[in-house]
Amino acid sequence: MAPTEASERPSLERLLATREIMVACGPGGVGKTTTAAAAGVMAAVKHGGKVLVLTVDPARRLATALGLTGIGNKEHRVPDEAFAEAGLKSRGELWVAMLDTKQSWDDLIARHAPDEATRDEILANPLYQNISGRFIQSHDYIAMERLYEIHSEGRYDLIVVDTPPTRNALDFLDAPERMADFFSSRLLRWLIMPYRSRLVNVATKPFYQIADRILGTEFLGDISEFFILFQTMYDGFVERSRAVGRLLADRRTTFLVVSTLESVPLREAEFFAQELTSRHLHLGAMVMNKVLPEYLRGSEAADAAHTMAEQAGELGGLLSERMGPAHEPLRDSAQVTRVLKEISASFLNFQTVALREAEERDELSVAPEVMVSVPFFDTEIHDLGGLYRLGEQIWE
Repeated sequence: MAPTEASERPSLERLLATREIMVACGPGGVGKTTTAAAAGVMAAVKHGGKVLVLTVDPARRLATALGLTGIGNKEHRVPDEAFAEAGLKSRGELWVAMLDTKQSWDDLIARHAPDEATRDEILANPLYQNISGRFIQSHDYIAMERLYEIHSEGRYDLIVVDTPPTRNALDFLDAPERMADFFSSRLLRWLIMPYRSRLVNVATKPFYQIADRILGTEFLGDISEFFILFQTMYDGFVERSRAVGRLLADRRTTFLVVSTLESVPLREAEFFAQELTSRHLHLGAMVMNKVLPEYLRGSEAADAAHTMAEQAGELGGLLSERMGPAHEPLRDSAQVTRVLKEISASFLNFQTVALREAEERDELSVAPEVMVSVPFFDTEIHDLGGLYRLGEQIWE
């Protein structure tokens, strides 16, 4: 069989050419947000079209990386001048947005309320004023709503979604179903029962008496009013949650899992990848970030390090003899010997880590369509040029 041509090998470039949504997931602190932004940059530069990077991670790193300030629910285009300053020419447009939970909830209420009066009552309800920060699953649920809304509008060729760290990302996936379950739960029915009807039976009366003492009648009234109003939109919530589920499982959507090869984050990433597979969601790619270079694993390099350590005294003496007055520190052969031993020991320590990384990668129990290793960058990625350099590592 002829070897696979480079252009036919699985790559992130080929994967994203056939997708409309890519959801980036992974543990915290592994470069997930930066990788998602880099993928968006590459898609805009190489594929053209309109690309949106939507972050639902509360950390505001995306704006800094793209050189923007004040991004929120409204999408902002990265100006052509920013690409030019980085020495790049984009074939398409790159847009960015960060989820504003409160604004998204307001828009959702306005869109799904059965009438203006119900909309205004919900928005004015005291409990609703704190919904963005305290209501169960509010952030995760509204993130899915926002993704679905943007995709339905059809204004972007590709949407790259940056999610919260792994365990919270599962909440992100489960939020629509959990929200629908909550609005049909027994607890909710108990809370609103006395406000729907004056009839409170003997069995439930103690519950309301205790609740009144602890929470206060006014607060219980606010809760009940809020949820009675909210239940007028229940059918819309259920239908939308099903539509979101269908979108995530659609062939147009793929998932990118980002990790390092350190044991703890890699196990988390593996866990999430397994969850995606068990839910029949498409595991398109895994990016192993901050990987030590391959040459560290070579046996010849290890032999050289061992030899340098064993012959450090002799090598130190030779180097000291050849150094002139301009290299005074190197004229102390004992000092040079110590440095050579430290260098060889440091190399062998790095080799141990590099071999452990390779072993961790080989033992992964999941097999994505694309597997990419990204080397450890010497400098922090903080601008569009840095994102492009990272993008080149993951693209082909």
